[in-house]
Amino acid sequence: MTTEPAALASEPETATAPVADTTDSTVTLQVWRGDPDGGAFAEYSLPANEGEVVLDVVHRLQAGPAPDLACRWNCKAGKCGSCSAEINGRPRLMCMTRVDELPPGPITVAPMRTFPIIRDLVTDVSFNFAMAKLVPAFSPPPPPAEGYRMQQIDVERGQEFRKCIECFMCQDVCHVIRDHEENKPAYAGPRFFIRIAELEMHPLDTNDRRDLVRQQMGLGMCNITKCCTEVCPEHIKITDNAIIPMKERVVDADFDPVGWLGRKILRRSKTSPTETAAISAYPGPSPSAPAG
Repeated sequence: MTTEPAALASEPETATAPVADTTDSTVTLQVWRGDPDGGAFAEYSLPANEGEVVLDVVHRLQAGPAPDLACRWNCKAGKCGSCSAEINGRPRLMCMTRVDELPPGPITVAPMRTFPIIRDLVTDVSFNFAMAKLVPAFSPPPPPAEGYRMQQIDVERGQEFRKCIECFMCQDVCHVIRDHEENKPAYAGPRFFIRIAELEMHPLDTNDRRDLVRQQMGLGMCNITKCCTEVCPEHIKITDNAIIPMKERVVDADFDPVGWLGRKILRRSKTSPTETAAISAYPGPSPSAPAG
């Protein structure tokens, strides 16, 4: 069960909020300290340094008054996605959040609420990796003699989704699993909807994941509030360019009479979710998997 930090700020700061006074000599962080059994915010004050990001202050805490503070980080450049946290109630990358751009007063730093707490700011995100295993891999047809060819527009469409750094902030903010733990077994979440969209929209892919994403990954549970798009640090248009087009493809596959008639005439049958998931282990394209 997910352990929620108590007194977590419910509303993010607004664009009109005053920025912190850079002449202030101290910076105060209220950091969540705890484990799966519970915990609370602990307040620390340190001398302010010009140009710091929240991760810099956390590192100074680890080097000083809180040497046992647990947090994840790697690149400190906004590209690894490992330092995700909820800063003043909003999912952010600690390494990309400047202290002097936050409202004045104490800065709250809490772990991502959607995932179980391991310790302090570290959460168990293994749910995401379990979901990743369910996505059938890219499976192109045998290359023709002249080699594969793609239009530049198809290349660019996939590149947007490939920008994902797997910070899992879109997963964290998605209320389908944030507020309903019971949905996790049947809901993949925004990160994996864009992964499936990337594969489904690839003109050379032969797998059909439409039944899988509808029946086992809960695409229909998404009500396109765009909260995932709002927090994406790579500015991927998750809702508009991935989730909505995938919903359209699922509707076409299951409820479009013209598509049904075309499959009947061409004697093509759609693969079941179980068959589609098994394709990922197949070394080449499946003869029973029609092009998406």
